[in-house]
Amino acid sequence: MIDEEILKSIASQLMTKSSVTVEGNSAPVRRTSRQRLKTAAFRVEGHEYQAIEQNPEKPSRWGQLARSGRQVVQFKDTERNKFVAVAVDGKVTFYGDSMKR
Repeated sequence: MIDEEILKSIASQLMTKSSVTVEGNSAPVRRTSRQRLKTAAFRVEGHEYQAIEQNPEKPSRWGQLARSGRQVVQFKDTERNKFVAVAVDGKVTFYGDSMKR
């Protein structure tokens, strides 16, 4: 199970720094090729995840929040290819059964 405090820290680092540090390991913040969104791949307790800045052009509620100036970061479990959580201005919300991992 990934810790809420770790996700808060990663979201903050993703939006403000050139790298994210998790459990003593550093990962660079990169930009996606098309939308130029910030992204960083990282490992927590042996599982690989990716933090991705929310695309403000998406019609979803998360896109709407990003358009209004909020900091929205999605977290994806890259092994299962599923989004597990979202952080909006530091408040983390987990999706479905992602807490059971």
